Amino acid sequence: MSENKLRSKLYRIIFEADTPGGKTFDIILLIAILLSVIIVLLDSVASLNEKYGALFNTLEWILTVLFTVEYILRIYSAHKPIRYIFSFYGIIDLLAILPTYLSLVLTGTHFLVVIRVLRLLRVFRVLKLARYVGAANNLRTALKNSRAKIVVFIEVVLAIVVIIGSMMYLIEGPENGFNNIPKSIYWAIVTITTVGYGDIAPNTPIGQILASILMLTGYAIIAVPTGIITTEMTKLSRKESDKRVCEGCHYDVHDPDAAYCKKCGHAL
Repeated sequence: MSENKLRSKLYRIIFEADTPGGKTFDIILLIAILLSVIIVLLDSVASLNEKYGALFNTLEWILTVLFTVEYILRIYSAHKPIRYIFSFYGIIDLLAILPTYLSLVLTGTHFLVVIRVLRLLRVFRVLKLARYVGAANNLRTALKNSRAKIVVFIEVVLAIVVIIGSMMYLIEGPENGFNNIPKSIYWAIVTITTVGYGDIAPNTPIGQILASILMLTGYAIIAVPTGIITTEMTKLSRKESDKRVCEGCHYDVHDPDAAYCKKCGHAL
């Protein structure tokens, strides 16, 4: 078999899910990824690590070697290797195998292989969940369209926590746990997000009043980013509903006054 034919065959198996070989490869890959993640999770349990640590380590290395071979084959068979290497999946594939090798010099880094769970995103391609991919694209578009408003929102929140944090430092002082302004800002962030760890708390009446105001402010603003994104999602939904979809070929890009589908000629 010539090198070009070999690369073409590997490409169909590794990158395409429409062929029997491609589907089988992807399903085996997903099972291996799940197995790898489960092994790491179990290995973090002290009692299981003490009893089966050697087995977990052996299995992890076997899977890592297999993923390494797969990564090399992806580079070899890709039409444009550089594009694959720096693509989203290419970077994830590389990060998925690095932690095990890093564990040879940095103890504990092998637990980072849980990043392999991101490789399960390929399940959308394998199972043909197109509608979920479309929904994910709509969400991404909504986030992109909302980024200017969200940035302004974050800037306002940061201004609030810096001002309130500085005021709390002056009001409460080190004697009440507010040792410096950065720590006071940390308290303001924890309070405005309604997390409330309770490691620092105001003791003076003025400080408690200010804290109460900040808590109420937190409840008031927590829905702002949700509202911004929801508005953009609604706009996208309206655009989708306004599209005229051809019943013959399901093509949905038509002129407003079109009477027939420009792709197959079916009446709209």
